[in-house]
Amino acid sequence: MNKKYTKFLPYFFLIIAGLFFYHSTGSLSRDKVEFRPVTPSPGEFSKEEQATIDIFKKTSSSVIYITNKQVRRDLFSLDVFKIPQGAGSGFIWDENGHIVTNFHVIYNANEIDVTLNDGSVWDARLVGVDPDHDIAVLRINAPKTKLMPVLIGTSSDLQVGQKVLALGNPFGLDLTLTTGIISALGRTIEAMTGRTIFDVIQTDAAINPGNSGGPLLDSFGRVIGMNTSIISPSGASTGIGFAVPIDTINRNVSQLIAMGKVERPGLGITLVPNNIAKRLEIQGTCILEVIPNGAADRAGLQGTKRNSTGSILLGDVIIEVEGNKVNNSEDLIKELSRYKVGDSVTLKILRDKNIMEKRIKLQPIDSK
Repeated sequence: MNKKYTKFLPYFFLIIAGLFFYHSTGSLSRDKVEFRPVTPSPGEFSKEEQATIDIFKKTSSSVIYITNKQVRRDLFSLDVFKIPQGAGSGFIWDENGHIVTNFHVIYNANEIDVTLNDGSVWDARLVGVDPDHDIAVLRINAPKTKLMPVLIGTSSDLQVGQKVLALGNPFGLDLTLTTGIISALGRTIEAMTGRTIFDVIQTDAAINPGNSGGPLLDSFGRVIGMNTSIISPSGASTGIGFAVPIDTINRNVSQLIAMGKVERPGLGITLVPNNIAKRLEIQGTCILEVIPNGAADRAGLQGTKRNSTGSILLGDVIIEVEGNKVNNSEDLIKELSRYKVGDSVTLKILRDKNIMEKRIKLQPIDSK
C-alpha cells in the first residue's frame, strides 16, 4: 500500500467501526419500537364524570365570547378604525337576545361583538349597566333558534364545599370548563365604582382573564353566580376566584331590561359617619338627617338635632333590619340591597334607650 495513504488507516477503521455500531444499535432500536396495546375502556364514565360532561354539553351553547372595541382615528390619515380593547365571556339570559356579562368587560367600549358557540358573530347593543355590582346587559338580534338561555338557580341556599363549574373563554381560548368547590360565602369585593359588592361567592375553580362574565354553575347545571375577579399577583388563577351571586344578578338584570337602570332601595335618610359613631360608642347606625316627605319621615323616624341649650340629641339608631343585626352603615346597605324599591321592611330602632319597631316602604335611594 502506498505509504501516502497509510497514515489514514486508523481513521478509516474508526469510520467503519462507527458505521457498524450505528447500524447495530439502529437495528436494535427499530426492533424495540412498536405501538403499545390499547387497554380496553370499561365502556362507561363514572356518574360524576358523566354528570359534568352532560352539564358542559347542555350549557356550552348558552355561553358566549365578547370582544370590546374602541374607535380610534389615525393621526396621519384621519381614518377611523376599530381596535380590540378587551375580551370576556357572558351568557344568554333569554330568547329575546339579552346577554349578561360583567360591566368591566364592556367598559368604555364603542362597539361590542358577541360570538356565539356556533361561531357566528353579532353586533351587540348596550341595554343597561349596574357598575356597583359589575353587571351589564347587552342585546343581539340573533334568531331564537340560536339562543339557548341558561338555567337560573339561587344563591340563597349555597353551602361551602359544594361542587361548582366555571365556564368561559380564558385568555381568549375557546370555551373552557373548570371545576372546583365553593370555598367561602358572604365575601365582599370592591366594584369599579368603589362600592362594595356583598354576599360574593368564593371558589377554587380556575378563573382566569377572559372568564369574567361567564357563568358559575352548580352540579345541576344552574347558574348560581357570574365569574367576576381573581386574587393573583400574576393575573392567573391561584385558586381564589369570586362570583357575583345570582340572586343579585336576577334582581338587577330584570330592572336593567325593563328600565335600563337599577334603582337602589333606600330609607330617605343620611347617616352619622362610622368613625364618629364608633367614637360615640353607638351600637348600630345612627340617623343624621331624615329627608322631608321621604320614606323614613312618613314612618316617623327621627334624625339628630340640637335642643334649646345647643346640646346634640342623637337620632334613632337602627339596630336590625328584618331581624338581621346592623352594626354600621355598611351592614344597613347590605341588608337593604336584598330588597327592591317598593318592598316593605321592619326596622328595629333604639330611641332614648327604648327599642321600637317601624315598618317602612323602601324608596329609590335618590328620591327626596
